[in-house]
Amino acid sequence: MSKLVLATGNRGKLAEIMEIVAPLGIKIVPQSEFAVPEVAETGLSFVENAIIKARNAARHSGLPALADDSGLEVDALHGAPGIRSARYAGDDRDDQANNRLLLSRLAGIPADKRTARFQCVIVFLRRPDDPVPLICHADWEGRIVDRPKGENGFGYDPLFLVAGMQRTSAELSAEEKNRISHRGRALAMLAGQLRGWMAR
Repeated sequence: MSKLVLATGNRGKLAEIMEIVAPLGIKIVPQSEFAVPEVAETGLSFVENAIIKARNAARHSGLPALADDSGLEVDALHGAPGIRSARYAGDDRDDQANNRLLLSRLAGIPADKRTARFQCVIVFLRRPDDPVPLICHADWEGRIVDRPKGENGFGYDPLFLVAGMQRTSAELSAEEKNRISHRGRALAMLAGQLRGWMAR
């Protein structure tokens, strides 16, 4: 396997995933190069939605596919935005609108009650009907600050204060984030599994 399709149109995710998977010598091709149509994320979990996206990309590209489904869970909001994280404020996937809505719903909630975590599930399918997908999961603990901080990253990164640090995810370098984040650790697990699979 020298090439696989990545089932995302999110440039931030694409950059993070390419950086981590590149050492395997696999070329990552975004699904946009194959005009893969968007698929409805009808699953009730991150795992289900990642499989739906990977299967759609593999079917339309003819390549093995990699997909991630990730999101933010805020305890004070009973786990919201959860699997709706990218579309929290509407279907146009506007990061700033999502962040504004999150802050408005947390207004008046003290800092110690604003605990949260990012979740990430990565799925790899060899083909659309692969009965044994590789599935890796990791989470990342923190809390939500009351105003955006930092210029790096994307999504909710400017609001997510990393546990044990006095910096938000958006204040970390790409290297730091890839080492400790939910997506970085899930991809590291997947890279290890892919190495074993490729060596068979």
